[in-house]
Amino acid sequence: MTASIPQLPLRDELFLLGHNDDTGHPHIHRQALALGMAGAVLTDLFLAARIALDDSEDARPAGEQRIRLHRDRPVGDLIADTAIASVRYANPAPTLRGWLTWFAVDLYERTRAGLHAGGILHRTSRRRLGGLARTDVYLATDSKWAVVARSRLRYLAAGREPPDNHTAALAGLVTVLNLTAHLYLDDTNAVTGQLRAIAEQHHRPVRDITSAVDAAVGDLATAAYR
Repeated sequence: MTASIPQLPLRDELFLLGHNDDTGHPHIHRQALALGMAGAVLTDLFLAARIALDDSEDARPAGEQRIRLHRDRPVGDLIADTAIASVRYANPAPTLRGWLTWFAVDLYERTRAGLHAGGILHRTSRRRLGGLARTDVYLATDSKWAVVARSRLRYLAAGREPPDNHTAALAGLVTVLNLTAHLYLDDTNAVTGQLRAIAEQHHRPVRDITSAVDAAVGDLATAAYR
């Protein structure tokens, strides 16, 4: 059913799952979503064998592993290749948590712009405050993109499909960002537990990236109450 639909980068799928299909409004804070997307960029680069993390079996705190290039070759994606360049020219090599926080700064806008340029999002204007103010809203041109991503996660949670690397990584990011409630499934708590369990069986670096995203989002929430 979905074989003819190209698979989007993890960050793009996370962006779409992080927004209401009908209104275009984000389900969570934009900065939290951007941190998740930064983790998605790094995960895609790991799965493409472009980056590696320092061995995390030492005594370093979570998120303090350093990111290093494994294979210095572009992947043909502007945002991903920018991430590769940021690691290439960093001296010293960036820490995982520090890189996520830095790369997430304008990632929401860059991802949205890329989806718009690719025809996956279209921009429309809506009036609010009784018509006194106008707001630009970005909506999916076709619901299939978010539907396919949700379906893969649903099938994964139900045990109907084996956990491929891409979808298992997406499951981990969706759970740490508390987006499982927006997969439109009945038992959100059970689905969250199932997706988390699947994600925890992934490669160690992918789990480390997801944990660092979780910690960075926690820092963001803590800062809001200071």
